[in-house]
Amino acid sequence: MLEVTNLVMKFAGRAGGTVEVLRVPSFSLSAGEQIALVGESGQGKTTLLHLLGGILTPTEGRISIDGTDIARLSEAARDRFRAEKIGYVFQSVHLLPAFTALENIELGMMFAHGKSAKARATELLGRVGLAERLHFYPGELSAGQQQRVGIARALANRPKLVLADEPTSALDTTNRDAVLELMLTLCREENAALMVVTHDAQVAGRFPKTVRLTDVNRAADITLI
Repeated sequence: MLEVTNLVMKFAGRAGGTVEVLRVPSFSLSAGEQIALVGESGQGKTTLLHLLGGILTPTEGRISIDGTDIARLSEAARDRFRAEKIGYVFQSVHLLPAFTALENIELGMMFAHGKSAKARATELLGRVGLAERLHFYPGELSAGQQQRVGIARALANRPKLVLADEPTSALDTTNRDAVLELMLTLCREENAALMVVTHDAQVAGRFPKTVRLTDVNRAADITLI
C-alpha cells in the first residue's frame, strides 16, 4: 500500500548549498499494518511523516501510496490526494474553534469530496465516545476529547493511510491509553495502515512493529526493531 524508494530530503544550508536531513533507501507498509516510528529529536521523524503525507516534496525518490507516486504530483493535487487517501492526526489537534466537533469533521469531508456525510461523522464521534458532545465547540472539550475528535476527523474519509505525530504527548496517562487504543482499534476496523511517531516507549510497545530512525553520517536510515 505504501512503498518508499530512494527517498532523499535536503534543505538549504545557512552557509549556502544544501544539507541532507533524511535518506531512506526503501520502506513499505501494507494495508492494515500498524507501526511506531521512534528516534531521537532532530533525526527526521516529523520530516518523514510530512513527506509521506504530501506536506513536503522530497528532493529525490518515490513515495507510492495506493499506486500513486505523490512525489510527482503538484501541490494542489497532493492536497486533494491527502484529503481523500490520508488521515493525519497532529500533536496539536488544530480544530477550528468556531465550529462544533461534528462540523470540524464535516468540513474535512467537504474538502475531499465537496460534500459531507453527517451520518458517517456522527457514527465516528460515537465510536470515539463523544456521542453526547457532537455540538460542543473545541473550547468546551478537554484535551483528550479534542484528540478524539482529531482521530475521528482523520478517519472520516476512509483513508488508506493514517499518520500521527506524537498524538498522545500532551495527554495524561489515562487519556493517552484511551486515545491510543481508539486509534489502534479504529484503524484495524477500517483496514487503514497506521504510522505513529512517538518518544514514549510505552506507546511504542503497544505496536506489533517498531521502526527506529537512526543517524548515519548526518543522514537517517530506517531499521526495524
